[in-house]
Amino acid sequence: MVKAVFFDVDGTLISHTLKDVPESTRISIRKLRQKNIQCIVATGRHVSELEALPVRDIAFDGYITLNGQLCLDENRNVLWGKPITGEDKETLLRLFEEKKMPILLVEKDAMYLNFVNRHVEKAQAAISTAVPPTGTYTGKEIYQAIAYLEKGEEAHLARQVPNCTITRWNEYAVDVISCHGGKAAGIMEYLRKNGIDPSETMAFGDGENDIGMLTLAQIGIAMGNAEATVKSAADFVTETVEKDGVARALQYWNVLE
Repeated sequence: MVKAVFFDVDGTLISHTLKDVPESTRISIRKLRQKNIQCIVATGRHVSELEALPVRDIAFDGYITLNGQLCLDENRNVLWGKPITGEDKETLLRLFEEKKMPILLVEKDAMYLNFVNRHVEKAQAAISTAVPPTGTYTGKEIYQAIAYLEKGEEAHLARQVPNCTITRWNEYAVDVISCHGGKAAGIMEYLRKNGIDPSETMAFGDGENDIGMLTLAQIGIAMGNAEATVKSAADFVTETVEKDGVARALQYWNVLE
């Protein structure tokens, strides 16, 4: 029996072609919650970004944000967090100050860039989100960084932060998080606090950073618009977000009629 469903945001809940959440997805989430099935966001985004996206008016039971590095309850109170620490943090701060590549630092309540170039502009445009402000390091915990790099350039960055996991979400951008984190780790913390077993879960995603949660969930669903590696890791491949992929998968697995 499914007790919790985890949803990626970009390309899963939101279509950046439609610039909206399909009505079939909105209805499905309402029906799930009416059946006391928890609906939880699991995203690489900061919670503040969700307020500027079409999901802002949808009620969720929890938020796994920053690729699992910061987990919040329905009222957005912190349940668990895993910041980047030690030498990896110091390296990221050095790279941030050197300004040889654009780097976004993400804290609990803020996110800011060292500088902006065309890679930043293209990556942010692809997810229908404004370019974050530039700023200076505040001294607070860093839960995630985003480096704006072309494909192939992340290998050099990975050697400099060996205790971090790097996952690409755009042709010009990668997420950098603690290797002890990830969406799967954040979901496990959420499940422990809510008394739910992984065998009672379902997850939807389309990007490389979703693979961990799709393999953790009892039923892992890849969207039709997902990358090939994501589809191969999933239990089922549904239609694209624009073609009611979420609703169709819930019906196929008899979670909803």
